[in-house]
Amino acid sequence: MTDIDRRRAAFGDRLRKLRARAGYLTGKEFAAQLGWPQSRVSRIETGTQTATEADVTAWCEASGASDSVAAELLDELREIRIEAASWRRQLRTGHAARQETVRDTELAARKIRAFEFALLPGLVQTPEYARRVLAIHARLHGSSPDVDQAVRVRMQRQQVLYDPDRSIELLVAESALRYPVGGPEVMTAQFDRLLTVCGLSTVRFGIVPQGIPTPVIPMHGFWILDDRAVVIETIDSEITAEDPADIALYHRVIDELWTVAAEADKARAMLARLASDVAANS
Repeated sequence: MTDIDRRRAAFGDRLRKLRARAGYLTGKEFAAQLGWPQSRVSRIETGTQTATEADVTAWCEASGASDSVAAELLDELREIRIEAASWRRQLRTGHAARQETVRDTELAARKIRAFEFALLPGLVQTPEYARRVLAIHARLHGSSPDVDQAVRVRMQRQQVLYDPDRSIELLVAESALRYPVGGPEVMTAQFDRLLTVCGLSTVRFGIVPQGIPTPVIPMHGFWILDDRAVVIETIDSEITAEDPADIALYHRVIDELWTVAAEADKARAMLARLASDVAANS
């Protein structure tokens, strides 16, 4: 058992004791009170499933926990989730497994809104662009070099772009387009791919140009999945925010960035110009 597994188990045991002290002698009885499957209560109590902040809040309310106990449990949960989200831990089983997790998360979302300013979103990367990015990450984190398999899964993720029942918004800063991943040939192919994406009726694609004032200063890239979570990738870990106020704030940020973004013909013109610059300098 790893340290994080022990922390999850200890946290689940605290919740179990809280449930028992409230007079719920069985997990089945407590699950009925919460309107959850009994298996969900069991997995949380044994530590095999990490609870969400909403889970813990509901748990505390149903068991009559004080505000101070609820706040303490939420703080502990955040610490556990940050530790569990470290790239060192997530990539322990390789990059392909990580891409499969992302694919399943995206498939479960009906609305995806993303902003990136360092690299292009995985949903629009060409295989060679993705291969260069994943190889860099594998070297940086000392993880399994299963890059080819990870690229295949990342390409599978892109099927969601063609689903008319989803709403997908992909917004990138011009700086992401100018970062030379893999050199001129890779970037030329990548610009061609983005021109195709611009023509998809199922995707809203935009570029925030350099050299213009923006209504907000984006400190990092982020992905909003429905109205249930915001995912932020840092150098060492992945952060997931689930507080409705936080999610609303990120919606506001991306809404304001869209007001200055180039879309449709303007985006295509920018891509053509950038491709021309790459060709001229190669």
